[in-house]
Amino acid sequence: MVSEKKIALRNAEKYNPIKIDEYIKLGGYKNAQKALKMNPVDIVDLVIDARLRGRGGAGFSAGQKKKYTSEAICDRCIQKYIICNADEGEPGTFKDRVIMEQDPHILLEGMIIGAHAIGATKGFIYVRGEYTDSIYILGIAIEQAKQKGFLGKNIFNSGFDFDIELKLGAGSYLCGEELTLLESLEGKRGYPRIKPPFPAEKGLFGMPTLINNVETFAHIPYIIEYGADHYRTMGTENSPGTKIFTISGDVNKPGYYEVAMGTTLRELVYELAGGIKNNKKFKAAVLGGAAGTFVDETVLDTQMGFDTLKEKGAVLGSGAIMVMSEDRSIFDMTHSILKFFKHESCGKCVPCRIGTAQLMQLMKQTKENGTDRKVLLDQLLSEAEYMAKTSLCPLGQSPIMPIKSLKQYFENQF
Repeated sequence: MVSEKKIALRNAEKYNPIKIDEYIKLGGYKNAQKALKMNPVDIVDLVIDARLRGRGGAGFSAGQKKKYTSEAICDRCIQKYIICNADEGEPGTFKDRVIMEQDPHILLEGMIIGAHAIGATKGFIYVRGEYTDSIYILGIAIEQAKQKGFLGKNIFNSGFDFDIELKLGAGSYLCGEELTLLESLEGKRGYPRIKPPFPAEKGLFGMPTLINNVETFAHIPYIIEYGADHYRTMGTENSPGTKIFTISGDVNKPGYYEVAMGTTLRELVYELAGGIKNNKKFKAAVLGGAAGTFVDETVLDTQMGFDTLKEKGAVLGSGAIMVMSEDRSIFDMTHSILKFFKHESCGKCVPCRIGTAQLMQLMKQTKENGTDRKVLLDQLLSEAEYMAKTSLCPLGQSPIMPIKSLKQYFENQF
């Protein structure tokens, strides 16, 4: 029987999130104090050695990101920034919200450690505007940390200055992409930037910038406390540590579960989430949200990790798992996903602006005229491949993921 193993949620529900003293009693901020006495290079090396991979979806090495930002050299670099991407807009994903509302101080502590590692003096938490409870709790947590001397000038009497400011998103899915987030933070319309340069070289206001999401920052204090070797004892060799999975859809116990990386999809769905509602059969799961992939029952015993899923033509993504029972329509779910992309396209680049509309038009024609759906799937795939090769940002590059997985797993059922 699989059981939860908690790192990011290890303090969740153990203290009142608007009372910093209760967090301190649990050992809170001791790892920030420990890190501030360490050489920044040693912190970066420790995170690299732990093999922590970003929990936002891409799975890039969090330590390497820190290394690139800490070593960035540019003209007129007056300071460096650190940003927490808390603009959690991926359908089916609510893990960051849980952390912010139940343990906001672990996020602040992770950001303090990250700031010291790269030499940033200013931090921002870019939080989804609809997350009113998260915004309220984070605002209190930041003020209390300032009153304690954990944020501001000379934090922890270490000689290091670091402050954090909350910034609210305005509901754009696209602003969850780091370069578009930077545009929004600078007060501009949420349009994507062309890369390179990457944020580590030229980020917020042209300064070197480190961007991680909430769950990634929540792992940093644990690594400082227990070390890289211990961290790697959990999970798999290439995907160590734990992951929060948010399970929704046709399951008996939808919710969030933090488990060691490498836990199988079957264990998540049938043990932690209680199996399929009304004893129906498993038909499919959408992994990673709208920008994720469909999988069938042949993937149930696959370990949930970045590389193991990639071998199956699937993605881990944000950790969202949307479960579909035997009586759900694959076509209707695809329609909803493509409709979402069309709605969220910013329209800056032609391939995405026209492509998302064309995908929906193909779906509409098939639904109204009864066109052969295998032919439709090939048409969708062709259009999505063109979009993936030519679109400016990940939104236009995303429809290929669910459509390609449909071709692989559900060509005969679509």
